[in-house]
Amino acid sequence: MEPMNWVCRFLPLLLVFFISSFPSTFAAYDSSSLHPLAVDSVLLHQNFTAISEFRILNRRKLEKCSDSHPGLRINVSSNPRLSDDEFVTVTVTGVSSPSDSDWVAMISPSHSNVNSCLSSGVYYLQTGDTSALPLLCHYPVKAQYMKNDPNYLSCKNKNASSCSGSLKFHVINIRTDIEFMFFSGGFVKPCILTRSGPLSFANPNKPLHGHLSSIDSTGTSMRLTWVSGDKEPQQVQYDNGKTVTSNVTTFTQADMCRSPLLNSPAKDFGWHDPGYIHSAVMTGLKTSTISYRYGSNSVGWSEQVQFTPPPAGGSDELSFVAFGDMGKTPLDNSTEHYIQPGALSVIRAISKDVDSKKVDSVFHIGDISYATGFLVEWDYFLNLIKPVASRASYMTAIGNHERDYDSSGSVYITPDSGGECGVPYEAYFPMPTAGKDKPWYSIEQGSVHFTVISTEHDWSENSEQYQWMKKDMVSVNRKNTPWLVFIGHRPMYTSSKGLFSADSNFLKAVEPLLLQNKVDLVLFGHVHNYERTCSIYTKQCAAMPTKDGNGVDTYDHRNYSAPVHVVIGMGGFTLDSFPKRVPNWSLVRISKYGYLRASATKQEIKLEFVNSGTGAVEDSFRITK
Repeated sequence: MEPMNWVCRFLPLLLVFFISSFPSTFAAYDSSSLHPLAVDSVLLHQNFTAISEFRILNRRKLEKCSDSHPGLRINVSSNPRLSDDEFVTVTVTGVSSPSDSDWVAMISPSHSNVNSCLSSGVYYLQTGDTSALPLLCHYPVKAQYMKNDPNYLSCKNKNASSCSGSLKFHVINIRTDIEFMFFSGGFVKPCILTRSGPLSFANPNKPLHGHLSSIDSTGTSMRLTWVSGDKEPQQVQYDNGKTVTSNVTTFTQADMCRSPLLNSPAKDFGWHDPGYIHSAVMTGLKTSTISYRYGSNSVGWSEQVQFTPPPAGGSDELSFVAFGDMGKTPLDNSTEHYIQPGALSVIRAISKDVDSKKVDSVFHIGDISYATGFLVEWDYFLNLIKPVASRASYMTAIGNHERDYDSSGSVYITPDSGGECGVPYEAYFPMPTAGKDKPWYSIEQGSVHFTVISTEHDWSENSEQYQWMKKDMVSVNRKNTPWLVFIGHRPMYTSSKGLFSADSNFLKAVEPLLLQNKVDLVLFGHVHNYERTCSIYTKQCAAMPTKDGNGVDTYDHRNYSAPVHVVIGMGGFTLDSFPKRVPNWSLVRISKYGYLRASATKQEIKLEFVNSGTGAVEDSFRITK
């Protein structure tokens, strides 16, 4: 067992022993605030619930509000029933003394327990948190400080002897009733002042969030997956009269992981009912625009959507985009459990490429929604990517924030999935994989063979996945698909240090396969920036690119020497900087949000790093045969 894994697994036990041995030490601290051990335990908080006032909200002791105006009210301006996607205005009136610590939370389901549930305190020791735990037995979906209304603190919206303020919240159909609650005391010492009462969605069974994926290399079949509150099979109507019925699945709280001692967020306060996940395969497609809708007469239908299937494997041209580590950005001013600030700009930029027919398929290579055990985040992520994923083949690879958890069988024993252990990921994004919890697959589109692996599952030389990789890559017909692109989440090469440094064991085990099978391009995420290498093997440059007539770096693979590696984890998560000193194999480094855009023929692949904020191409290179 590696030292890092030992610490992650057994530190909670050591904390329990330490607390029981020295109770007076901990009694000295205010029970409403976090013990310094929690604040300083960077190792345990990294990539999990992290450290922010809101994201450790339910690790606070619920206080009693000392003063409340008798006329205090909270009202929501909306239709009698909530629509599938809208902005609602939440207005608080009757406030006697506006404070910058006043805030409003959106809770779902509306009957969520907002009492203290201190008996669950031991569950949170896995995060290093030793305070009086927790506040809410169910985690708020999102929250905003009232001071987001510029007139609130100055009491410009005064009515009689009291003040008021208004906030806008982006609400999507998450099937369960919601409620807005007004707190004071900030996120550190919160107390409940009043609540709105439950609000229902007009159609909680509505079919939503349809997204496409390829199931094989023919280009004639595509899978559509969507979410509904209805467990009965629904249909996809497509291509002028064809119909196919959905298979229906779901997952429950019991399916979520826990460590031997402790519950996870997914199994406890972060749980939200996912409804039902529908999936259906459209067959007999032609390389032309296909129109479809999904749903049923009993629960309603989606809007009509159009897409073009990606070209079949063995054909010539393919245009695709790739990125990792996206997550989601709120469309309002809310604080949420896990915010990825660049996600919105990236998905909007890619959507423009889809509009202009520049994208046949999308590869999102790990760290998909960053729900990390807070299950409602998946709905918001699916809503975010809909403009792209409903119109282009949206292929994914699993990352640490989808899979890793203690005692779950993942290579890295970290709490990064928050207890999801890949279950929601595989339900929402069914790929053409080898089987349940075997999330590796290959697919051919145009002139490219894509080998997609899981860096979170065993990749050692005796593993099932390693044998599959070996068999898959050696079987590629390079006359049919001359380009071999290898995709995973954690990189083999990165100039970033610390927690994001590359795993030498992974490099040692898998890199020889890349060279043996003459892999052209290797794409990884995990590190939140963009970095391109020379043609590299065993940490040495086997060849350098040359400039073409337009000054573009060109890798000549007619005289193949080694793969080109590119880290593309700049899809949304807060960006990582680069060290001052970098290895000589690192040719290009960019710490900006964006995505990789590629255009492949049988003679060359042209690749560009597109800055999602400006649309500018910040790096471009070619690989030629």
